[in-house]
Amino acid sequence: MELAQLRYFVAVVEEGGFTRAGARLHVSQPGVSAQVAQLERELGQRLLDRSGRRVTPTEAGRAVLSYARAALAAVEGVRRTAEEFSGLLRGRVALGLVPGAAGAVVDGFDVVEVLGAFHDEHPGVEIALSEDTSERMLAALLRGELDLAVVGLAGEPPPGVSCQVVLDEPLVAAVRADDPLVAAAVNGTIPLAALRGRALISLPRGTGLRGVLERACAQAGFAPRVDFEAAAPAVLVRLAARGLGVAVVPTGAESAAGPDGAGGSGSGSGGLCALRITDPGLTGRVALAWRTDGPSGPAARKLLGRLRSGASGRPAP
Repeated sequence: MELAQLRYFVAVVEEGGFTRAGARLHVSQPGVSAQVAQLERELGQRLLDRSGRRVTPTEAGRAVLSYARAALAAVEGVRRTAEEFSGLLRGRVALGLVPGAAGAVVDGFDVVEVLGAFHDEHPGVEIALSEDTSERMLAALLRGELDLAVVGLAGEPPPGVSCQVVLDEPLVAAVRADDPLVAAAVNGTIPLAALRGRALISLPRGTGLRGVLERACAQAGFAPRVDFEAAAPAVLVRLAARGLGVAVVPTGAESAAGPDGAGGSGSGSGGLCALRITDPGLTGRVALAWRTDGPSGPAARKLLGRLRSGASGRPAP
């Protein structure tokens, strides 16, 4: 049994097929298939079910999978520990980001600036960035596929994940100044119930902000009618500025609509107003997240420390 065979087997399971696993490992599909087949012969068990469109582990494969991952992690730990003694930090850090996080600077928390300074100091560390929904990134953290993530929180983080909040802002309804909601607002606020039946513009399902909205609406006795989805708040407010609905976004995001769409009180059909949502008030939180037992590698632990020192806020309960 060779480590390469275990690595190929784990990759096939995680990617759901031999072709995608080969692309991930930079190995031809026949090479991956041959190595996994050799592993199955050595173990005397069929580890993968190849009958469907997606390759899945058999019962024996599921039992072997955790040991294969542990073996690969142990070998990586040996390598990283030896590198620590050499004084040269190496390795790979997988960092997940909610869309738009890399381009935003919130209360001094600048992901790009931290990554740039970290790379200058540790050029031997590879940093892999990816964007996804918060729900999927939190699951990837727990599976060990991500080392760190900047996520939106709809509630408490799942067991096994620790967080440090970097943004905690009230949510507002961004609408054109000629929208009836503006005339009905009291001191720039509207109750959540005013959004019942309205065309809403929101982040996709699986994001923290969407989770906050759906949970609050369910408690108020109605389901939100989301007509438009976009991955970045800036796009949401631009859609609202065109009169396509009510964008539910964090305070301050409405400024992304540009000169013709900005304006706290708004005037004319081109203005955009931000109305504070109350009864109940909704809050959008973005947090730096990591596994509670800490990232496994020294590079990820070092980067976590840098990001935490650059993040404002407090640990989430």
